[in-house]
Amino acid sequence: MTAPTKRTLKAACERLATTDKALARAYEAIGVPVWRSSPPGYGMLARMIAYQQITTKAAGTIWGRVEDFLGDVTAEAVLEADPEALRACGLSRPKVSHLTSIAEAMVSGELNLTRVCAADLDSARRELISVRGIGPWTAELFLLHAVGAMDAFPTADVGLMEAHKQLGRYKIRMESKAFTSHAERWRPHRGVAAHLLWGWLNAERARDTAPKAG
Repeated sequence: MTAPTKRTLKAACERLATTDKALARAYEAIGVPVWRSSPPGYGMLARMIAYQQITTKAAGTIWGRVEDFLGDVTAEAVLEADPEALRACGLSRPKVSHLTSIAEAMVSGELNLTRVCAADLDSARRELISVRGIGPWTAELFLLHAVGAMDAFPTADVGLMEAHKQLGRYKIRMESKAFTSHAERWRPHRGVAAHLLWGWLNAERARDTAPKAG
């Protein structure tokens, strides 16, 4: 696991701020964002699957049950578990199927995360998305948080698109295809742009939910 240094991130942020007014406003508001890092392993991928398409609060509750049930969330533990017991934790049937598919790929060696982390981005993406249950969004998040890839980018992330809309003061949020095309100008630092947008969005949410004085 690695992450860009603060100095590297600062230089990337300053460059990005010259290419996009939305990113300039995000950088002005939050400064250099904290890079999210996680150890590369099955548990990281499983957690991302569990958190997909539901609220963070609900996902946290479900994931807590999974951890209580399995203990250490490993590929081997998932393959040994009763799928219905995993569903009883709150995981949907498709998510249990995806967790099982990823676990099988890791145990068989079809998916080797050490190899993924050492590969170039295109090769790493190919190996990840070749496994049933790992889509492009999950693959890009893995490359961002486990590898520290500064140009990995989850193109269809709704949070990123909404943050960009608000910061850019656009009336309408870009569709995924248009947003992906727009983000091309951020290369080779699209991952840094993502962290700027996430950082700003999280700061705004925290401000909105903070207790009011008086």
